[in-house]
Amino acid sequence: MIRRKYMRTRELKPGMRIDHAVLDRMGRNLVQKGAELSEYVIDSLLKLGVMSVYIQEGEYEPEEEKIPVSLAAQVQIDKLRTDDRSKVTLSASVRKRVAEGIQFIYSNTESKELVAATDNIANDLLRTIESNNAIAIDISALKTSDEYTFKHSVDVATMAMVVAKKVGLPQKQIREIGVSGLLHDVGKTKVPNEILNKPGRLDDEEFKVMRQHPVYGYDIIKNKKEFTPAVTLGVLQHHEKTNGKGYPMGTSADKICPYAKILTVVDIYDALVTERPYKSAFSQREAIEMIMSMTTELDMSAMQNFLESMILYPVDTVVELSNGEKAKVVKNNPNYILRPVVVGMESGTVFDLGGDLSCANIVIQ
Repeated sequence: MIRRKYMRTRELKPGMRIDHAVLDRMGRNLVQKGAELSEYVIDSLLKLGVMSVYIQEGEYEPEEEKIPVSLAAQVQIDKLRTDDRSKVTLSASVRKRVAEGIQFIYSNTESKELVAATDNIANDLLRTIESNNAIAIDISALKTSDEYTFKHSVDVATMAMVVAKKVGLPQKQIREIGVSGLLHDVGKTKVPNEILNKPGRLDDEEFKVMRQHPVYGYDIIKNKKEFTPAVTLGVLQHHEKTNGKGYPMGTSADKICPYAKILTVVDIYDALVTERPYKSAFSQREAIEMIMSMTTELDMSAMQNFLESMILYPVDTVVELSNGEKAKVVKNNPNYILRPVVVGMESGTVFDLGGDLSCANIVIQ
């Protein structure tokens, strides 16, 4: 089975295979995905300032045999199956434009083109959301870039826009929160690489520097009149907490802007489900449960609207129940994101995990 492993470039060895393409600032392909690395290529990556990459580990395996479905189960699946709410889906052309645009932004923070580049990406994302009336998020479907900072920024922007739409904000504000999400980590371009790419836990002094990245980001964009105060405050406050224990200023709940309250939730979620040099990725379920436990730190309205926008188990997903049975998801319930309606693939039993009290002791493994 092929797995991805995050590695610092200086630790790479000849013969390893890279698991993503490396582009230059013009969007040109310098290293193809799957290319075998040589000493020359590794040295070239270091000279280009590429400090970390994903590599491929393991071997390809044949596809697993499909799990059989009994006749009784198929009858129930056909009867109960309900399509998921419309999800955000980025086309290949949009993904390409967004990936190139976000890389340009984070590589050219002093450029006069930063505003236009950010606007173009936000407009692409808004058109995508509006084109199919997307009101839900399946994060596994958001694939824009293989580089963490770029992918994370687009993920956060896209999720924040969908949540803003769920809240009922007008289109102008949905677009603005997208801009704020795209730029929320731009201040990390001012953090020294040895701190930003450190594979282990940061010490107190290093963390003190890292905690300044919202201020650095705010400083980069505050004088650009095209960005509204709501956009710049979203960047500045995206690590603030409602209990006043966030950073960089420990702002209290009543002084945190609405954009930042949404951005904080989606930023934490996306960081939890992403593998980094210093931590393994949490499963989506674990991340959701952790978000749900942060009632004293996160705005409850933003949290609830985020949870109701998420699709954790897309319809047709095969899951394993705690009673040992394999089951197929046939319907999701926005109010019970962890507990969809499923059908046992052998028994044909319907388990309404969110609405049937007799299923209270059954969970998805």
